[in-house]
Amino acid sequence: MTAPKNIKIDEIKYVRADSVAVIPTKKQIVVLQRGWVVVGDIGKSRDEVSISNGSVIRIWGTNNGLGEIAENGPTSKTKLDPAPAMTVHPLSVVLYMNVNEENW
Repeated sequence: MTAPKNIKIDEIKYVRADSVAVIPTKKQIVVLQRGWVVVGDIGKSRDEVSISNGSVIRIWGTNNGLGEIAENGPTSKTKLDPAPAMTVHPLSVVLYMNVNEENW
């Protein structure tokens, strides 16, 4: 018997998590070790993560966390410090967050 592709509970259809692909956006918010949070165009290789056209997000300036500026772009209270191209080790990355690129 094969695994079901979706199920329905209380008239809501759910799909298998492994059947949904998250496509990374070119520009992403990257949370790094030691509390650094940056935003920029991401490039990845086995040995490094490059971040160009970016800024350090010094102050989020949100009421609803980092996801708020990922979706809606910087607020009037967000503090972005422009930064030159950066290269970090892949193991220093805590998470990548897609952004709505139209708002950045």
